[in-house]
Amino acid sequence: MNNISTTDQRALLTRLAERIIGYDPKVISEKGLWLAKLGITDTVGVTLAGLPEASTQIALGTPGVATAPGSALVFGTGRRTSALDAAFVNGIASHALDFDDFSSVFGGHQSVPLVAPLFALAEDRGLSGQNLITAYAVGLEAEMRLARAVHPHHYDKGWHPTATLGIFGTVAGAARLIGLSVEQTAMALAMAASLASGLKANFGTMTKPLHVGHSARSGVLAVLLAEQGHDANPGAMEHHQGFFEVFNGAGTYAAERLLDGWDNGPWEIEAEDLAIKQFPCCGSTHQCITAMQRLAGKHEIPAEAVAGIEIMPHQRRLRHTNTPLPDSELEAKFSVQYTVARTLLDGTVRLKDFEGDAFREEAVRRLLAVTTARPHPDLDGDDKDNWGAEVIVTLKDGRKLTETVSNLIGRSGDNTMSRDELWDKFKDCAGRALPAERLRPLFDGLMSLETTASISELVKLMETKA
Repeated sequence: MNNISTTDQRALLTRLAERIIGYDPKVISEKGLWLAKLGITDTVGVTLAGLPEASTQIALGTPGVATAPGSALVFGTGRRTSALDAAFVNGIASHALDFDDFSSVFGGHQSVPLVAPLFALAEDRGLSGQNLITAYAVGLEAEMRLARAVHPHHYDKGWHPTATLGIFGTVAGAARLIGLSVEQTAMALAMAASLASGLKANFGTMTKPLHVGHSARSGVLAVLLAEQGHDANPGAMEHHQGFFEVFNGAGTYAAERLLDGWDNGPWEIEAEDLAIKQFPCCGSTHQCITAMQRLAGKHEIPAEAVAGIEIMPHQRRLRHTNTPLPDSELEAKFSVQYTVARTLLDGTVRLKDFEGDAFREEAVRRLLAVTTARPHPDLDGDDKDNWGAEVIVTLKDGRKLTETVSNLIGRSGDNTMSRDELWDKFKDCAGRALPAERLRPLFDGLMSLETTASISELVKLMETKA
């Protein structure tokens, strides 16, 4: 259905812009504030963890990148540059490890389109932590409501929603952050409709995090251009050659969902499926990892006693994780076979399991040789439980050990990470780029972001010698 209201003939993006600029931060409940700080803090941590990665370092070493003068920091470095380039490089770093938060409703990673660009602009404009939290909530609201309008077809068609939808979150949050007018915001959103890009064909390569950096930079660019008077067509979503028809196609979207709920909620910042990634690999493998962890917790399973491992997630989760013998660190992150085998061996998966030749270790290769993956026969189509999975371990003595996980999408809903659990993840991540003595003050500052008078002062904790 392509249901666009006939009672209000104004362009869709003009109406969306009114909601963005009119958003009242008082609607952010204590739960919403906690989830916002959780998402922001976690994303800063994984961004610092992504700094040493090849995708980030190649971008930093490319002539002309992050060389423009400016006040925005490339996290974990001594390099300050324009808000555009800081958003670009930090955006790449935030997704380089695929350890960032995610949402099944969004069909991707909801915080990385927001954190790098909002920090860059907040630092550049001398804004506060509360300003940033409000902008984050607004950006999340916009990108999640757009996702509800275009999924599942948008995702299944091959677009990378973190980038193709996330750019609208970037624009919404950034426009609110720097105080654009309704008209300027509509223009920036219309530019985003043309700047959106990202193909799932490039999953498992450095281009996947490049999507995020590109969309973050493009979103900031659209906002800055609109601030200077650049125009676009505010009907760029519903136009017969606009975003909905080109990216989705007739009959595959519900346009009004983009505008629903802005007056009285429920608010996306409180959505039950905003999940912090517990494991540093593709979120579509997590339910299978969890199933193996539960099996190992109930039974003693020596690797040498295993005759076979059968993994059965929903077909949608398997399309981009069916990599029986990964041949690179990136492929390992998108291999449900490797992550489950590694979990049987070590009880979990850690950052180090995707570094160097960890995926080529003899013990894990022996398990991969007897591991298979196929879509679960009872989890079909658009089934609500499309994040469920079943794992069966067959032992050489003939016993079969089975564990089923129902619709687990990570640490979300009533199972969010505690502050201590998040700290454990944060220090492991941020410690890849910052000295140990900086970690706790930075973490505490992020977790009390609403009291921070100056983002610039907080960001100084991430600055190292040039």
